[in-house]
Amino acid sequence: LAKNGRKMVPTPRALVLREQIHQTMENAIQLLQPESVLDLASLDRTFSLHANDVFISAFGGQLLARLRQQAPNVGLRITPENGSDEDSLRDGKVDLYISAMRPMPEDIHVQSLFSTRFMGLAREDHPIFSAPVTPQRFAAYEQISVSRRGRARGPIDKCLAEAGLVRTVSLVVPTFHSGVFSLGNSDLILPLPDHVVSAVLQMGIKARAFPLPLALESIPIIQAWHPRFQNDAAHRWLRRIIHDLCITTPDHVLLHRLSG
Repeated sequence: LAKNGRKMVPTPRALVLREQIHQTMENAIQLLQPESVLDLASLDRTFSLHANDVFISAFGGQLLARLRQQAPNVGLRITPENGSDEDSLRDGKVDLYISAMRPMPEDIHVQSLFSTRFMGLAREDHPIFSAPVTPQRFAAYEQISVSRRGRARGPIDKCLAEAGLVRTVSLVVPTFHSGVFSLGNSDLILPLPDHVVSAVLQMGIKARAFPLPLALESIPIIQAWHPRFQNDAAHRWLRRIIHDLCITTPDHVLLHRLSG
């Protein structure tokens, strides 16, 4: 501590050490506590997740059903990902962050769940289906961009630019679901992750999907959690259920849904 007027304030070194000491104390407490047996039948707990639309669309309902098979009293609270996910994990406000891979602090645990790739979605009788979908034909139709920050451009535009093409983004919406409902009977095209497309088509919405004629990279989806939950028995069970749920929907099943 250093004197500041009549008060004592932490030095910069103390501020650096504070988080490290806090984590060391938590680890020590966890090691000294006897491991309790998890009674799933009587577990009464609501888990909070920060998750993106891809995970919610593909696994949200299935996840609750899978949890309830073993623990009938558990609940889920899913909120949108945001810019303060790391702070929420550290503060214990959320149990898990589930979204696209991004740099995380060294103390945050990360586990891969699945990968998704973008496809195109349009009304069933859209004129784009009258001939093979080339990059030129794809770029010729007005499109919807999905961005929580209101951005109209992204990796798709970069790929098109490499081919000397530019698309027209006429509508920007904040979520994939709002994009689906904006399609209507228009000639708009909506690029969506294939897991979202699969969920949309399973609902019986009159739309048709097609592979994008672009060399886009797949997007890895991960779950991340704070070390304070690493040895929490109920939290370990939740992570295992989520991981198993994601890896038991193989790519060939997803492709069958999209082409069926």
